[in-house]
Amino acid sequence: MQVGIMGGTFDPIHIGHMVAAETAREAGGLDEVWFIPSAMPPLKNGEPSASGEQRLEMVYRAVDFQPYFRAMDIELERGGVSYSIDTVRELQALYPGRAFTYIIGADRLNDLGSWRRVEELAELVSFIGLERPGHLIDAASLPSFISGKLRIVQMPQLDVSSTDIRGRRAAGRSIRFLVPDKVYSFIIRNHLYET
Repeated sequence: MQVGIMGGTFDPIHIGHMVAAETAREAGGLDEVWFIPSAMPPLKNGEPSASGEQRLEMVYRAVDFQPYFRAMDIELERGGVSYSIDTVRELQALYPGRAFTYIIGADRLNDLGSWRRVEELAELVSFIGLERPGHLIDAASLPSFISGKLRIVQMPQLDVSSTDIRGRRAAGRSIRFLVPDKVYSFIIRNHLYET
């Protein structure tokens, strides 16, 4: 079974994440995509705005009834800083016989060479890099052990981000249709991202 891994804070998960996962699934011939909210992301400053439980619940709501998507709490259960190599090692132990592909947006792909134990990670997984608005993929600058296992995929150009969504909520602006409906109702009901 070919499994795509979508890691991130998902603070909140939004339609861009969903389109990215579906684009990667289709282009990479993946059987499933597993969404894994991080406990503490190593490459971002500050704590997520929503709790781990709230972010996981939003992911569960987003993937509900999507036959190829799953929400996984592996990094939240482990706690601490969420390093991809630790997650992949744990997934391989829990789910032998699956081949894993890391799905990475262009904004994170260019710093992939600085990830913890990335050479070891590249021995264990392949990568799908998704082009995003305003972020050019510079595959030539990546080490050969990464670029040799990287497939770059064009995705529909949706300029939506979790940062923008949180800013809209803080300013009292609508986020309807930027997040899946069940995520929208959860955010509204729990007053997430308000000032």
